[in-house]
Amino acid sequence: MTYDEFNDFCSALPATSYVMQWGESHVWKVGGKVFAIGGWKKDDQPAFTFKVSDLNFELLREEPGFRPAPYMASRGMKWIQQYEALEDEQLKYYLAESHRIVSLGLTKKRQRELGLNQ
Repeated sequence: MTYDEFNDFCSALPATSYVMQWGESHVWKVGGKVFAIGGWKKDDQPAFTFKVSDLNFELLREEPGFRPAPYMASRGMKWIQQYEALEDEQLKYYLAESHRIVSLGLTKKRQRELGLNQ
């Protein structure tokens, strides 16, 4: 997946916003909370970072092409960085799941305002 494809996919998820920050990374938020980051890798190969469930964190952290996300995982957060080519459908699943997990962390009032999880 390219960064353009990543941005297109994330923009299609409900109640998202985009900002470029942290060294020109593509940062996607839902309700003001980060759910996906495209970037943070020094070479031209795209890298994507996303929040995962406890189970997926344990599974993915040992898989080739994945690692606990720099900066985030060291602070106890369940974030994974995918840094080698991955099937687009699999990456889309993890991005959509990250969006869902983060949106569930918003207050019920905020979720209703954004039309999420109803």
